Amino acid sequence: MDNRHFKAILERLLGKKLTRRDFFRLQAHAAAALAAGSVPLLRPRPLEAATVPDIAVVTGNASAAVREAVNMLGGMSAFVKKGNKVVIKPNMSFARGPESATNTSPEVVRELVGLCMKAGASKVRVLDHPLRPNDLCVKDIRDACRVYGDIVHALEDKDFYQRVEIPAGVSLTKTDVMKDVLEADVLIAAPVAKSHSSTGVSLSMKGMMGLIWSRGIMHSWYDLHKSIVDLCTILKPALVVIDGTRVLSTNGPGGPGKVLRMDTIIASKDMVAADAQAVSMFEWYGQRMEPRQVKHIRLAHERGIGRMDLTGLAIRKTSV
Repeated sequence: MDNRHFKAILERLLGKKLTRRDFFRLQAHAAAALAAGSVPLLRPRPLEAATVPDIAVVTGNASAAVREAVNMLGGMSAFVKKGNKVVIKPNMSFARGPESATNTSPEVVRELVGLCMKAGASKVRVLDHPLRPNDLCVKDIRDACRVYGDIVHALEDKDFYQRVEIPAGVSLTKTDVMKDVLEADVLIAAPVAKSHSSTGVSLSMKGMMGLIWSRGIMHSWYDLHKSIVDLCTILKPALVVIDGTRVLSTNGPGGPGKVLRMDTIIASKDMVAADAQAVSMFEWYGQRMEPRQVKHIRLAHERGIGRMDLTGLAIRKTSV
């Protein structure tokens, strides 16, 4: 049977068209399965799963791009079930507008909240621990999400945090995490893509520091990159949506710096893969970088938290 006929059969079984990448990926899986003495292609469920990409990259209008990227991963209902409590973690640390690319775009956050509500979430909270006066930091996102109620908060009181152990911690072995996060059914990371003077970049992994009480000790007492990875062993988002509509490519995290207008959304279930994709796609400090050059991404890959080897992942790109 030639490839054209084999592809037609697969498309009939799946009920959808296959891209060349999807077809060759399934063909490789079939060959491996036959060699092992099994025939998974006769089972519809694995075939359907194989068509969901590891990473979705969408360019275009922010709200539409968020919707499309989440849909490509199976829709928000794949992550949020009816009655779930959800925490969305954007960047809200600086008192600057969206054009500065220091905070996540309000449009991106509002769209994510709406998708969670539509999926049946019983409660959605948008949380961060800002570095500047909180009312100024959260104003734009709070205003954008006001239609959904009083859900955007900057938690600066230690009473909102709870001490937890980090069993797999190498450097950081305990910390105080927001109680809302510990009680949530689903955590969604929604960082803006930006540079960082201490870690090279600030994306979903680095962003988890905004969910703890004392991030300063991670800079001063521990190896920062190792402690970021430690933190990500207990704070692993079910979904990562990176705001690359604007990218702060220099002088992050607070700016002002060079802002690239990229109109791009990156989404993945794998925070390491999402961060690796952002590193590889955008310009940083006037040059290109590889994911392995960012220490915490490399360490997370080595410790099995996620994958940074983009060549081995299914990456689907589209525009809206």
